[in-house]
Amino acid sequence: MTPVTFKQLRYFDALARELHFGRAADACSVTQPALSMQIHELEQNLGLVLVERTRSGVQLTGKGREIAARCSRILGDVRDLVSYAQHANRILAGTLRLGVIPSLAPYMLPPLLPLLREAYPDLELHVRETQTQVLTEELLEGKLDVLLLALPLKHPDLTNRPLFEDKFLLAVPKDRKLSGRVRATKELIEHERLLLLEEGHCLRDQALTYCSLQQVDAVNTFGASSLATIVEMVSAGYGITLLPEVSIGVEERGRDITLVPFVEPEPFRTIGLVWRSTTPRTDDFEELGRLVIKAWTDGPLASARTGGSRQRKSISAAGS
Repeated sequence: MTPVTFKQLRYFDALARELHFGRAADACSVTQPALSMQIHELEQNLGLVLVERTRSGVQLTGKGREIAARCSRILGDVRDLVSYAQHANRILAGTLRLGVIPSLAPYMLPPLLPLLREAYPDLELHVRETQTQVLTEELLEGKLDVLLLALPLKHPDLTNRPLFEDKFLLAVPKDRKLSGRVRATKELIEHERLLLLEEGHCLRDQALTYCSLQQVDAVNTFGASSLATIVEMVSAGYGITLLPEVSIGVEERGRDITLVPFVEPEPFRTIGLVWRSTTPRTDDFEELGRLVIKAWTDGPLASARTGGSRQRKSISAAGS
C-alpha cells in the first residue's frame, strides 16, 4: 500500500466539510483538478471509495465518513503538536483564537481585552463571536483554540472550566406596576409577554428552561440576535425579558426599565472556558480564565453589579 500523505488528508478534510470540490479547492488554495487528483490517489492508497459524485453534488460514503472523522482528529493532533512547539516555554504568546457567544462578547470583552493587552502584549488575539453550536464545531475542527460561553457543554473531546455564576434578573418596563412584589417569580412571567433572543441562542434556551415553558406561544423573539434589541422592546413597553447580570451595566444605561431579582433559588448560568482535551495549551487557558474572573470581579463589571444592586434594593423597598 502506498503511504497516505498529509496533503491528501488535508484535502479530503476540506472536501468532507465543504462537500463541494470547488469550495474545498478554494479552502486549500489549490486548483480543483489538483484537489480531485489527490482525493483519487487517497482512495487508491486506502483501497476504499470515499466520495460519491452525483448530479446534485458530493456525498461521502459510509467508509468516507469514518475516514473523515479520523482524518479530522489526525489533523487536529498535528495542529496541537505545532502549537505545543510554538508555546512550550511561554504563556499566552503567539496567536490565540477565542470564540465568544453574543450574550457575553459585548460585556466581557471590554474589561477583558485591556487586561490581556497589559499582561501579554505579544499575544496576537483573534475573536470570533457567534452561537454556541458554530463555535463548538469550529473548536473541534481546530479553527478556534478556546471558547468563552455558558456551560454545560458536554463533548468527549472537550474540557470545561467553570469560572463564575451569572445571575438572571427580570427586566420590565419602568412604568409597569408590580403589585408590591419585591421578587420575581415564574408565575409572574407566565402572565406576561416574554421577549427572548431568536432560536439558536443558549440564553433563550436557559430562560425557557427556568420558566418551565413547554408551550412558547407567548414567547416573541422579533428575530432579535442581540440583547440590546430585546431591552429596547422592553423599554418601549412591548414585554419583559430575563437579563443576565453581566449585561446590566450596558443594557440598563439610558433605558426605561426596572430590574427585579428572582426569588431563591435565583436562576443563573455558569460562564466558563472550553477547549480541546488534547491541546498542549492548558496553562494558557488557565491563565485566560484567571483574567476573565478578574474582569468579572474587578472594574466596570463589578461596579455595575454593585450599582444595580443598590437600585434594585431601592425599587424593592418602594414596591413594598
